[in-house]
Amino acid sequence: MKIFCSISILFIFFQTFFFKFSFGNKIFYIQNISDTIIHENAEDSAIDAVIKSPKPPTKEKVKLVNEVTKYGFKDLFKNYSYNPTIPYSLQVNPHAETYMQDYLKANGKHLLQMKATSLPYFNLIDGILVQYGLPRELKYLAVIESDLKSDALSNKGARGPWQFMTYTAKDYGLRINESVDDRTDYYKSTNAAAKYLLSLYKNFNDWLLVIAAYDGGPGAVNTAIRKSGSRDFWKLQYYLPEESRNHVKKFIATHYIMETEHPQGFDYSTLAAINGSAKPDISEAEVSNSDTIPVSGRYISTIIAKNINMDVADFNRYNPGFDDMLASGGTYKLRLPNDKMNLFVANKYPILNACVNKLLNETNFDIRTNKQDEIKKKK
Repeated sequence: MKIFCSISILFIFFQTFFFKFSFGNKIFYIQNISDTIIHENAEDSAIDAVIKSPKPPTKEKVKLVNEVTKYGFKDLFKNYSYNPTIPYSLQVNPHAETYMQDYLKANGKHLLQMKATSLPYFNLIDGILVQYGLPRELKYLAVIESDLKSDALSNKGARGPWQFMTYTAKDYGLRINESVDDRTDYYKSTNAAAKYLLSLYKNFNDWLLVIAAYDGGPGAVNTAIRKSGSRDFWKLQYYLPEESRNHVKKFIATHYIMETEHPQGFDYSTLAAINGSAKPDISEAEVSNSDTIPVSGRYISTIIAKNINMDVADFNRYNPGFDDMLASGGTYKLRLPNDKMNLFVANKYPILNACVNKLLNETNFDIRTNKQDEIKKKK
């Protein structure tokens, strides 16, 4: 009997110890769904396999990973992910709208300019993220890390579009020596970033927390979770270092600009035309002798002015904010003197073609590394 009791006590002790060990290393919580403890499963094993493999994951593993990662934006969007067919304000967490406004006011113009030129980068990054079962939205982390610059170098030594420190880069298979630095290679560094993001996601199961950890390290996020008693970003944000908290703000604002076709609500002068506050600086006589037509696409003011024999300064008087509006993907009500309008309408498509060619000729892309080299034209 004594032996039986001793064995029972040892069994209970072992169970308790094992549960605590599992709690510390093997489980995660799903916020806003339940407080159920979920133990290591096939999805976790798939994540580990993907991180360790030198090759891109198989479709089966990607499917398993996606079953976990697709819920990662549950604290940002009501239906877990962004739906471009629904107005932004109807699906985003109310906290996010006020949270990002100051950053938008200070950086909105710059982000819109990047939106107009970043499609080749985004296409490359999207293709790699999807290979790992990650949401495409994570490409905007590279925007706030480096402005998508392959040669970006921080004062702390982080380098490349994903701003890897040397030790982290080597942990995820990137070579760094006197002659090679894979952190500047778009293809290789994005593959490494995908694995690193997966590793962080396995710990936090929330992309907003992952973004904070990408900036300040996992330890800072774990400390915030412990002090706040929550894994909800909006509840623990003020327990994070300010820089890491602002990193999330930058990400949300960048996502808004890049994903919204007609961004609204900014109060900066160069985009005044977007919210209707900019007006042509022309006389009543000029108004009566002019006409308007809606235009969209990659038109450039200087190219239009050249092709209709109009001074660029006059063109801008008639059409304030023209380039910024079209760079954001919007539609502009172009106003021109009647004779100039006739020229524009007659040559609308050749002018558009000239504008597109100018954009293409200004930038030379290496599709393998997606590195961008500016071509300086000799005068």
